[in-house]
Amino acid sequence: MEFEPVIGLEVHVQLNTETKIFCTCSTRFGSTPNTNVCPVCLGLPGVLPVLNQNVLKKAIQASLALNCHIASYSKFDRKHYYYPDLPKNYQISQYDLPIGYKGFLDIRNNDKTKRINITRVHMEEDAGKLIHSEKSSASFSYVDYNRTGVPLIEIVSEPDISSPAEAHRYLEVLKNRMRYIEVSDCNMEEGSLRCDANISIRPTGSKELGVKTEIKNMNSFKAVEKALEYEIKRQIEMLESKQKIKQETRLWDADKEVTTSMRSKEEAHDYRYFPEPDLVPIIVGPEWVKELKASLPQMPDEKFKQYIKKMGIPDENAYRLTAEKELALFFEKCAELYDNYKSLSNWIISEIVQYLNKHQKTIHDLKKLDPKSFVSLVKMVDKGEITSRVAKDVSTEVIEKGTDPEKIVKEKNLKQVSDVSAIDKMVDDVMAEEPDAVEKFKAGKEGVIGYLVGKVMQKSKGKANPKVVTELFRAKLK
Repeated sequence: MEFEPVIGLEVHVQLNTETKIFCTCSTRFGSTPNTNVCPVCLGLPGVLPVLNQNVLKKAIQASLALNCHIASYSKFDRKHYYYPDLPKNYQISQYDLPIGYKGFLDIRNNDKTKRINITRVHMEEDAGKLIHSEKSSASFSYVDYNRTGVPLIEIVSEPDISSPAEAHRYLEVLKNRMRYIEVSDCNMEEGSLRCDANISIRPTGSKELGVKTEIKNMNSFKAVEKALEYEIKRQIEMLESKQKIKQETRLWDADKEVTTSMRSKEEAHDYRYFPEPDLVPIIVGPEWVKELKASLPQMPDEKFKQYIKKMGIPDENAYRLTAEKELALFFEKCAELYDNYKSLSNWIISEIVQYLNKHQKTIHDLKKLDPKSFVSLVKMVDKGEITSRVAKDVSTEVIEKGTDPEKIVKEKNLKQVSDVSAIDKMVDDVMAEEPDAVEKFKAGKEGVIGYLVGKVMQKSKGKANPKVVTELFRAKLK
């Protein structure tokens, strides 16, 4: 029997406000443990929470960016459970009346667009953090309450995701949108973005959902993908061996690359939800929603379409350029200076994006990168003043220091050599040094000409015009 997975994701995004959701304590990451706390976030008797308006504003902006409806009337609820890092023994969250509902995200899947529906976006406070001793013999853990009360939104998708790869893509698109509208830095290492996955298996084509498990403790998008792959395999093997899948919460063990049982899955009634008596309901007027919607920047999918239709950029280039807001803005600054958009996009991706990936940086880290200098480099290649190989050698200094590429080329004498007589001598030398390659070409293996051209490029230190080199080889060999 063939099986298919059904996946839904619950994503917690920490909002980048300066103070917590119900008090004035700082949300700064990395502070000394238990210093960003007060009677309100510690849940001491007699205190009253007050909603941070900036949290509400950012929650509405996030909901709008996810194409959600905004509730004109919503409220907070108490979600009861005991855990050492939850000092009140309940969490203030939203249950049946969230701030955002019925949204969607469109993702690209094998060059097609797929819509993932979003059930809800709700506000809630974060819990603290347990710090376990590194000694295996230790029988205790420390608790840091600094994170208690830090504002979160939880984004719950419908079970519309059909594969681990789709889950990875959905998370990338969601993270991208949150960073575009600047409501969160979505730094997974600091806990600003966390994801739990719900997954079940059913016979392919069936409409009935299987028994789901929830997976926690995944600290990267790749970990989400791997955990889902493992869980799909585990559940299929259980069904094929006639075992019963039970509803439970499982933890992802990144070292062993397996999921392990944590506890039976709770239902809503286990949390004993009831309306938060210390907070008034939230009433949002249509004028404010309209104002916040107008304040949102151009979304990445809108930029994607613009780059393809108006600038003629290939789909893959447009997709990679819009993956980060800062990268898209850098491209647009370059496009104001030079209208060969395709060439610009190719060089940004091949040089800047590769540099960022190699050094694990963001374009925000490149303080000296100057659009004018980078455009100058691309123009020099397009005009034939330097070869692509020289441009690649020069690009690092342009990226790191913002140096004028014309100055580098002049100082190091790197201008492209197109003088036929100078190149002719190098071609003859290579033919004499590579008789086997010459014979292979004469025998019909024309692909070997790339090898010969490469040898001339080495001799010229990348300065020879590759087009002239190729033409000379073809003339001499034929």
